[in-house]
Amino acid sequence: MLIEMQDIWKTYTDGTHALKGVSVRIDRNEFVYLVGPSGAGKSTFMKLIYREEVPTKGQISVNGFNIGKLKPRKIPYVRRNIGVIFQDFRLLPKLTIYENVAFAMEVIEAPRRLIKKRTMEVLDLVGLKHKHSSLPAQLSGGEQQRVAIARAIVNNPTVIVADEPTGNLDPETSWGIMNLLEEINFRGATIVMATHNKEIVNTMRKRVIAIENGNIARDEARGEYGYEV
Repeated sequence: MLIEMQDIWKTYTDGTHALKGVSVRIDRNEFVYLVGPSGAGKSTFMKLIYREEVPTKGQISVNGFNIGKLKPRKIPYVRRNIGVIFQDFRLLPKLTIYENVAFAMEVIEAPRRLIKKRTMEVLDLVGLKHKHSSLPAQLSGGEQQRVAIARAIVNNPTVIVADEPTGNLDPETSWGIMNLLEEINFRGATIVMATHNKEIVNTMRKRVIAIENGNIARDEARGEYGYEV
């Protein structure tokens, strides 16, 4: 398996139990929707995968690494294989589209020639090669999210963590983003996506993990959203 959580508890300093004894396995090439009410623990679940948070109790492994016990110097190496897509894009406003994507390769000190080749490849994949010299403010919301996806996949990660990637987008643009994510999954990446979009989950039937009150309430191979929106 690619991601495994064993009896994961996460308790914050204010005493909030975000996750309570969660155990789950996610295999290579899976596409998993993470659903549930706001405050259920979805964001904590995802932050544990890319080591933004560490478990209070239990063990989580990603790509064979015990995430909770990683030494600080090892964290950047683990994150090279994890791409993160945020709802609010988080692009650097003063850098061009090309520079935003290339930056993800520069921080791991990839060769300059490889950076140029790979950055243009992923911009082509997301349909924005022709806008490589534009600034984020010159793009639509959907285009900015495509840039964020390009940045997340430029280092060929094995895992993509997507936190509400269609949350700020209109329905038509959202479907374009979902088709792109499906293509990335088809090319070999495992995708874990938190979403409140009932239509997407019910139409693109994938594995659904529902989290409620810090617990896994459902885990279905071809599940439905299961909540009123």
